[in-house]
Amino acid sequence: MDRPAGAGRIAQVLLPLPLPEAFDYAEPQDLELKVGDIVAAPLGPRIVCGVVIGLRGAEGVNRPLRPIEARLEAPPLPARTLEFLRWAAKYAVDAPGQALAIALRGLRASKPRPRVCLVATGKLPARSTAARSRILDMAAQPRSPADLARAAGVSTATLKPLVAEGCLAPTPVIVDQAIPAPDLSLPGAALNPSQSAAAETLAKMLEREAFCAALLDGVTGSGKTEVYLEATAEALRIDPQGQVLILLPEIALTHAVITRFEARFGAAPLEWHSGVASPRRRRVFEAVATGEARIVVGARSALFLPFARLRLIVVDEEHDSSYKQEEGFIYQARDLAVTRARIEDCAVILATATPSLETLLNAQTGKYAWLRLDDRHGGAAMPQVDLIDLREAPPARGAWLSPVLVEAMGRTLAAGEQILLFLNRRGYAPLVLCRACGEPLKSPDTDSWLVEHRYTGRLVCHLTGFSMPKPKTCPNCGAAASLVSIGPGVERIEEEARAIFPEARLAVFSSDTAADPAAARQLIEDMAAGSYDILVATQAAAKGHDFPGLTLVGVVDADLGLRGGDLRAAERTYQLVTQVSGRAGRRERKGRALVQTWAPEHPVMQAIAAGDRDRFAAVEMAERQAAGLPPYTRLAALIVSSSDGPRLDAFVRAAAAAAPNVDGVDVFGPADAPFALVRGVRRKRFLVRAERSIDLQGFLAAWRARMKAPASVRVVIDVDPYSFL
Repeated sequence: MDRPAGAGRIAQVLLPLPLPEAFDYAEPQDLELKVGDIVAAPLGPRIVCGVVIGLRGAEGVNRPLRPIEARLEAPPLPARTLEFLRWAAKYAVDAPGQALAIALRGLRASKPRPRVCLVATGKLPARSTAARSRILDMAAQPRSPADLARAAGVSTATLKPLVAEGCLAPTPVIVDQAIPAPDLSLPGAALNPSQSAAAETLAKMLEREAFCAALLDGVTGSGKTEVYLEATAEALRIDPQGQVLILLPEIALTHAVITRFEARFGAAPLEWHSGVASPRRRRVFEAVATGEARIVVGARSALFLPFARLRLIVVDEEHDSSYKQEEGFIYQARDLAVTRARIEDCAVILATATPSLETLLNAQTGKYAWLRLDDRHGGAAMPQVDLIDLREAPPARGAWLSPVLVEAMGRTLAAGEQILLFLNRRGYAPLVLCRACGEPLKSPDTDSWLVEHRYTGRLVCHLTGFSMPKPKTCPNCGAAASLVSIGPGVERIEEEARAIFPEARLAVFSSDTAADPAAARQLIEDMAAGSYDILVATQAAAKGHDFPGLTLVGVVDADLGLRGGDLRAAERTYQLVTQVSGRAGRRERKGRALVQTWAPEHPVMQAIAAGDRDRFAAVEMAERQAAGLPPYTRLAALIVSSSDGPRLDAFVRAAAAAAPNVDGVDVFGPADAPFALVRGVRRKRFLVRAERSIDLQGFLAAWRARMKAPASVRVVIDVDPYSFL
């Protein structure tokens, strides 16, 4: 029943839904709620969970309020977590409930199922034996039948008569999954002088127990992980209740990092990513909120967990574009990690061999401490990087590997060493074309080509997920045997390498061949163990992996990332090629990278060959500054979509006219998105550029309020966009 106004207190409850604000509910007198409590509240005909974000007296309320149904059995969200969620929603210009929905994912996970155990009831059996006495003694506490039989030295069949007599009673028990504590007394790895200097600087920063940020800038193989392992140990030593979060860009990296943490601290950290089973996610959520979990390793969404006492955040491979969430609640986890550290009053370390220009500028201007590791750990040398000019040494007709690269592969295999061929393109061919009519095969109602996947015999749209068997005739003109595959993907490169080196052991590493964390882990372990001679891979293998026998990296198409109008194209290409080249020669054997390109004179290719990161960054930042682009300005994208084309056109014209006129803000568009049609929905884009002194989020919120979008039109805001499709 609704409570009349004026009785008790009013609870403001934020719901994990795309609603503009929290709802008011009456607090039942027996609950005595606190801010952060997770509650069940009515919303229309259903009951939803939410979080209490405020409590006030009922004075002045002249309408009946529905009461909260119950307080849920879950740890409350800490005040700083709530502050972070509010900030994240404001940053994304989105409803606060959208950020809360990410934070409560662990709570929505299913609870562990109870196991049937046996416990002694106190009743004695009609016939007593030594074995039965041992069983009843061992069953003073509930135990599984197998465990009880093993402890008493009997078979499980011996337990059945005792159950029948009522001496043992079945009872459901939820087995608590203990969270092992890290052992801080274990010694760390021996550090070289530059690692020691970086670790000492970080230790001094952690001693302040206040917000601070550092860029850990080390070449590939320089031992950045060892440095932040010691920073983790120091953070936990300084604060016995402290917690540490390690963010990784790829789930495939978690196993290797967790193994390193387990070796250092004698206990594995907790994992948080989409591959963690539902009951385990709930256990992790609760352990983080109560402070029981001391170290968490996870993907970007781990940033939204309700840490009780967060003392350090590490963002490994901080430059990686995977930290950008581009669907649902849109955010850049690297930037939010820095803000979360500021809110928690703790330290944050951004670790990488190829810093993003945004992070590099913050280090250059003194906002972040800048810790450099310029040499590889253990005396290993940096790989020699050579460019292959495809104009002078082109592949054979119908092939994709240059004779120069093929010759180097032969020498490497003869020496018993491993090879990585890198092409950041899944499948067999990115385009299937009809020779008769010239029509490319596209996904239905979508401006996206179908990619041929020869392993499965299907054509797949990587944008929408649509797939179909490869047809025998052209769907457009009906011509038979007219479909040809254009361009290479990793499957085609594997086919070519297998034909050239039929005795070699090959594998393909992509999200298609390693579809889950377990498969990726197995493939990585097999490559590290020397089970493969040649690994053909997308960017899944470009970062964080250590393959001891790998000495040659071949970059099949280094120009691929430079195509298109992405403002970060040069930066991403440099980062990706440098990272993948860094997989070679990480131990005692010298490594080499051969980079195939049609434009060896391009500044990015010259910087890659010279290994001159600083010069590349200086030139790229000067060009960005001259063009008025990030990191010297800020960008935001508005993506407007509708299945009703005329209504979409009318709306974007009205939206353009409604944009606030603000000095220091430029609005470009509307224009068709590069993918202007997706699943029958038409898409338009605006681009907003603002000086850094402008409140960009305030501008966007004011503009959206003026738009009055009809139900058939969807408006999505992407602050600091990474994709321009």
